[in-house]
Amino acid sequence: MRAVSCIIVAAMSLVFLWLANAGARAAANDPSTLKKTAKAQKSATKSEKKKPDKNQYWLLNPTPSDEMRSFNTDRPTKANIPYTVDAGHFQYETDLVNYTHQVVGSVHTSTILVPNPTLKVGVTNNADLEVNVPFVGVHTFASSGVPSSSLWGIGDTLARAKVNLWGNDGGDSAAALIPYVKAPSAPVGIGNGAVEEGVIAPLALILPKNFTLLLIPEIDALKNIADNGRHGNYVFDVNLSREVIKNVTVYVELWSDYNDDPVIKTTQMSFDTAVSWIVIPNVQLDVGANFGLTSVTPAVQIYAGLSQRF
Repeated sequence: MRAVSCIIVAAMSLVFLWLANAGARAAANDPSTLKKTAKAQKSATKSEKKKPDKNQYWLLNPTPSDEMRSFNTDRPTKANIPYTVDAGHFQYETDLVNYTHQVVGSVHTSTILVPNPTLKVGVTNNADLEVNVPFVGVHTFASSGVPSSSLWGIGDTLARAKVNLWGNDGGDSAAALIPYVKAPSAPVGIGNGAVEEGVIAPLALILPKNFTLLLIPEIDALKNIADNGRHGNYVFDVNLSREVIKNVTVYVELWSDYNDDPVIKTTQMSFDTAVSWIVIPNVQLDVGANFGLTSVTPAVQIYAGLSQRF
C-alpha cells in the first residue's frame, strides 16, 4: 500500500506540474503579459543601476551618510542582530545601569554594571569589530547571618568580530557569524581567570505586520569549574520585536542556556521584555527587564541603556 500511495502522489504531482507549466506558457505568450514583463525588467534594471556599490567602502574610506543603513543595535535585549556598523563609522552601546539579583539556596548575590560599554567600528561594508569592558560591582550576603562581602572592579574583556553573510543592506532575512574571545581582565570573584571563546549565529526574519523575528544560536567553550578542562555551553534565543509607534520598538524574548560542566550541569531560562526609543537620528535610549524561569537563573535583571552612532 505504501508503494501504491507513493505512485499516486508522484502521478498527481506530475499532473499539477504539467498544468502549472501549461498555464505559465499560455501567460508567457499573451501580448499583455509580455508587455508587463518587459516593463518589470526595465524597472528592475533601473533599480539595480541606482543601488550603490558599498563594497568599495572600508575603515579609511567611510560609507557616505546618505548611503548608511538604518540605525541598528545589539541592545536592548540579550539578542544579537546580524547587521554590522557601516564601514568607517563608530558606534557605542552601553548599559547606563544594569542590576541583577540571584538567589541560590540561602545566598543572595546582587550584581551591578555601571557602565557596561560595547565599542564598535565598521571595518568593511559587511564586517565590524567590537570590544566590551564593563565596570562591575558584586554584593553577596546570606540570610543565615553569614557576613556579607562586596567587590568592585573591571570585568572580563570581550572582543568580537561580526561578519554579515547576507541581508545587511535589505531583504526579508539576514544572517551573520559572531566569533568572540573573552580575556580574563577581571579580578577573582568577578571573573574566573580563564580565556574562553565561542561563536554566535544570529538570523533575522522580517515577518508580516512589521514584526521582526530573531533566532540566535550560540556555542561556547568554557573552563570547567573543577579543573582547566573545557566543556560546551549552548545558548538559544528567540526574540520578537515590532515598532509600535514611530521610533519606539517593543521586544519580547525567550532565552535559554545549557551549561554542560562535568561537575554540575545547569539550565537557565528567562523571559525578557524591553522598549527602545530612537530619540534623535543615531541616538537610542532603552529600558528592559528579564525574569528568571528556573532556580539557577537570576530572578530579575533590570537595566537602562544608551546607544549612539557617529
